[in-house]
Amino acid sequence: MIKPIMGSWFEFQHHNKPEGKYWNSTCAQFTAADWDAKVKEVAELGMEYLVLMHVALDFKAYFKTDIFPHADIACYDPVDAVLTAGDKYGVKFFIGNDFFGKWDSPHIIHDSDSRRLRLRAIGELYAKYGHHKSFYGWYWPNEAYINKHFSEDFINYVNECSAEARRFMPYGKIMIAPYGTRVAVPDDQYVKQLEAMDVDIIAYQDEIGVQKTKVSESAAFYEGLRKAHDKVPQVKLWADIEIFEFEGTVYRSALIPAEFSRVIKQFEAVSPYVDNILVYQYQGMMSKPNQKAYAGHENAAKLYTDYKEWLQANHPDMLKKL
Repeated sequence: MIKPIMGSWFEFQHHNKPEGKYWNSTCAQFTAADWDAKVKEVAELGMEYLVLMHVALDFKAYFKTDIFPHADIACYDPVDAVLTAGDKYGVKFFIGNDFFGKWDSPHIIHDSDSRRLRLRAIGELYAKYGHHKSFYGWYWPNEAYINKHFSEDFINYVNECSAEARRFMPYGKIMIAPYGTRVAVPDDQYVKQLEAMDVDIIAYQDEIGVQKTKVSESAAFYEGLRKAHDKVPQVKLWADIEIFEFEGTVYRSALIPAEFSRVIKQFEAVSPYVDNILVYQYQGMMSKPNQKAYAGHENAAKLYTDYKEWLQANHPDMLKKL
């Protein structure tokens, strides 16, 4: 059976301005009520998880802190707004702790100021928002490139962040979402690396949207990873399915919704091997039609409607009236 979407990435602003063409300006004007409506949308489709990509961007913060000035958006505390909505609608949030520096994974992992600030922010975020039942855990958003295996620098970054997070939330779930899925070599060395990383979930990017992988290839990659994760059952295997395509040049143009006919094939390919399917991303690529909080390309309504119709036919128990 093809697995449904159990969650999505989520953001207040997209880091790549050309990619976020169709939703950045809209989301910048969102009020707390609009963020509530957007979380309610995903809950109505039966999604259980939202992964907040980041709490800072471009040297501005989305929560009250003296680390950075406040971001120039309409909602003063969007982190509290979405967590409050999560409490209300039963959605669990992974909080992405960064980007406290220039958005560039190799740079930000090694930069001493960024490292100091992200470790400090863990405590601040828990102190401000730890009372929310929707605060489910953490997401370390500086993505790893799996060049056959994980780099030791990335493993050290993950373990340092996780050690600090466990001080405040010993049982909070921790997730990462690496790329390079197609070149991962899930051998004994890879298994040892899974054992060495303090994470609960790895959601591997299928890399269909960024045109690194074809839908016909992805099943084989996840099948190999499944065998590795079965040897380290404490680290769950999830999929990060890219439901977008580019309006023009890859990475230099707007993200727009992919056709549902392609998306459902992506789900079908990974379903036998993963525990859950998350998507990148609901925001911008899917939006409930005729809503004040509509965000995304005009075709986001069609992808929403196509998916909802498929869900009704295949997983009707997922749909909720809230």
